[in-house]
Amino acid sequence: MTAHTLAQSALACLDLTDLSDECKESQIEALIQRAATPFGAVAAICIWPQFVPLARQKLKSGIAIATVINFPKGGENITQVIGDVHEVIKDGADEIDLVMPYRALQRGDVDLVREMIEAVVSEIDGRALLKVILETGELQSPALITQASELALAAGADFIKTSTGKTAQSASPEAARLMLEAIKRQPRAVGFKAAGGIRTLADARIYLELAEQIMGPGWAKPEHFRIGASGLLDALLAELTGQKAEQQDGY
Repeated sequence: MTAHTLAQSALACLDLTDLSDECKESQIEALIQRAATPFGAVAAICIWPQFVPLARQKLKSGIAIATVINFPKGGENITQVIGDVHEVIKDGADEIDLVMPYRALQRGDVDLVREMIEAVVSEIDGRALLKVILETGELQSPALITQASELALAAGADFIKTSTGKTAQSASPEAARLMLEAIKRQPRAVGFKAAGGIRTLADARIYLELAEQIMGPGWAKPEHFRIGASGLLDALLAELTGQKAEQQDGY
């Protein structure tokens, strides 16, 4: 895959993200302006729940609004989570990125994890896409990452996602491989999202090529594959326009 083709593919699969701690409305408005580029639109913007109504008002059709729930800590209060999901669906969210209560999984409380995801699936009731964040950098062990993947998928997740981007270890090729292998074993169509520390075209290449290696050529489309990032868009546009990108920090 040439660098230009790679950049075009990654752009179409990008969840353009602003989950900065001090995010303001002006930043969301700027994010919305950046979401539709001369080379096509990103798949979604990913923002804090309080900004969903603004995004619904301002965003052009064809770009999904994703928001985060139980983020970033992965708490265990199912009632709170369901209430938050209800609100963002009412406000117009198209996609929900839910942090799995991964500490419960670490201590062996599989039932709590399953119950939360199933409750969210029930609350969404087909009105939005559900991406479950495993927080693989905290799970660390291959066995736990595989278990988390299979648990989320069995409970009804539409996507599984690597990370919040808020921990020391975010996305990694090793975790992505385990997650994609779990997806491949599923009898239904589900997707994969890499997030956290993906800032360059070379970073994006790792996950795009890994997805196509495991799932087959042509699989890495927006309906199956996403990259969550804030700083990556500049690198993609730099490749597509032939200009040198400035390095940015980002989710």
